[in-house]
Amino acid sequence: MDRGGPQVIPRPGEWSHGRPAPWAELSDPAAACTLDRVAEILPPGRRGLPSPVAAEGGTPSAVLIALYRGEHGVEVVLTRRAWNLRTHRGEVSFPGGRSEPGETPLRTACREADEEVALRPELVRPFGELDHLTTVTRRAYIVPVVGVVDGRPELRANEHEVDGILFVPLAELLEPGVFREERWGSGDNSRPIYFFELVGDTVWGATAAMLRQLLCRLTGVDRGAPVDDDPARDLPPGVRPPMADDPGVF
Repeated sequence: MDRGGPQVIPRPGEWSHGRPAPWAELSDPAAACTLDRVAEILPPGRRGLPSPVAAEGGTPSAVLIALYRGEHGVEVVLTRRAWNLRTHRGEVSFPGGRSEPGETPLRTACREADEEVALRPELVRPFGELDHLTTVTRRAYIVPVVGVVDGRPELRANEHEVDGILFVPLAELLEPGVFREERWGSGDNSRPIYFFELVGDTVWGATAAMLRQLLCRLTGVDRGAPVDDDPARDLPPGVRPPMADDPGVF
């Protein structure tokens, strides 16, 4: 079956091919994708590197990166958002959303996962956070919370928000040709944009950036500078990258 899906990629006029996958030189990168390794690199209570906009009053949101031991090793739960939504329609993402006042990122991530795919919070064993992700408009930031579920969960999509539920082996994401990087824009305002080509779907933008960070941490390869994990974090106030007008990027 063909890889890639119907997601609309708003590629700007100025773009170029990026670097190879950070794990491209490893002989067996999937060998590092174990739940024991997750516990080692993301122990419970680990706080991710904050986004610069958190100190400026940026709006917080959180997503749940739910992992479990499946038929093909460690697998992750992703969703395909409903096509009738105002933003991010048809995009592959983690369950998540905006935090309510006073909520912790863990509480937000688990509440949203329950609302979107009926993943009950009591089934999630929380681990630590990945480093946070800044939105390109610099008005908000995302906290990626990693949790583990015992076995493949029985889920049900909220049809108002979710078009489908994907159970994706981490080993598949590491296969040659699945990951690619593009550089959007030119000069000082160019930014890396990441993609994972699944069978029938394309994962890109914020979700791909978080998956890249997770896989780099698991395999122990060089992730690059903080801006490689969080491409919008170093934008000066008022500067908008070429993809900022499209709500599907970050």
